[in-house]
Amino acid sequence: MALLAELTHRCPLKCPYCSNPLALDRAADELDTDGWKRVLDQAAALGVLQVHFSGGEPMARRDLEALVAHARGLELYSNLITSGVTLTEARLAALVAAGLDHIQLSFQDVDVASAERIGGMKGAQARKLEAARLIRAADVALTVNFVVHRQNVANVGGMIALAAELGARRVEIAHTQYYGWGLANRDALLPSADQLQAATAAVEAARPVHAGRMAIDYVTPDYHATQPKPCMGGWAQRFINVSPAGRALPCHAAETIPDMDFPSVREHGLKDIWERSDAFTRFRGTAWMPSECQSCALKERDWGGCRCQALALAGDAAASDPVCSRSPHHGRVLAALAASDAPPPPLLYRASR
Repeated sequence: MALLAELTHRCPLKCPYCSNPLALDRAADELDTDGWKRVLDQAAALGVLQVHFSGGEPMARRDLEALVAHARGLELYSNLITSGVTLTEARLAALVAAGLDHIQLSFQDVDVASAERIGGMKGAQARKLEAARLIRAADVALTVNFVVHRQNVANVGGMIALAAELGARRVEIAHTQYYGWGLANRDALLPSADQLQAATAAVEAARPVHAGRMAIDYVTPDYHATQPKPCMGGWAQRFINVSPAGRALPCHAAETIPDMDFPSVREHGLKDIWERSDAFTRFRGTAWMPSECQSCALKERDWGGCRCQALALAGDAAASDPVCSRSPHHGRVLAALAASDAPPPPLLYRASR
């Protein structure tokens, strides 16, 4: 259904929850313009309908407008996922002229001091607010995204109110998922049960207030669940992710799996990767599942949960997702939750390694 095009890992922000890998791709290793155009061509031929231009900060790429225009020529719906801190009126006009359909603008908090502490950039909040003003003035569809965690979750009600004030058609309140830098900072970010309950109540209270004007999407943290969600709609069933260096992945965190070879789009076509590569077929469907998943009535609903989470918590990507209460590894999740009531350790900010 969708291609997540991670154009670059370059970014002016240092968010400690970032899903990018700890070892970031260098600018010199990024796919060039022609390489990305080939990927878009192959994605359209494969039946992909949407392309999400992401990063890092995709606006660090000087060829972003050319890639948006190429996507429009292929009749792909295009979405730009951006921090907004480098957006100018001229750049936005060029992107709109190229055919950009939608912008997802990220915020770190509604409180200025907290937002800039979390993102690691002074002055970022004012730039984001100006970016939102420019986007609405250009009449581009806008989603405002807040990644929430124990250090900003008390402000969920204010986040929704800000999104409405900015004219967003949709706001996403997404709890941190614990991969990449988020996993490295889990003890500083994982909310307590009381914090999650309060955040959920704030979302539910806001929904009728904004019904018909702004959709509110709410993504809860896996660790507080007893049943896993179908990560990315099921392994390699709906999404293709291409990293800045051209590695094709079934999800943005899949490279954490050490014994899996991820084919490069420099050497292989997307159709061949999607249909034949081990990286996309190993955990697709249900045949790979352990016994506790095979006997579960929900196995074709949650598709076994998250393989990267199983690796992070159980040390085995083929294990049942430890979030599931039936998993023999569920105690690892309970132990992590127990630590969420302790004082948070210092944040480890995203940086090149």
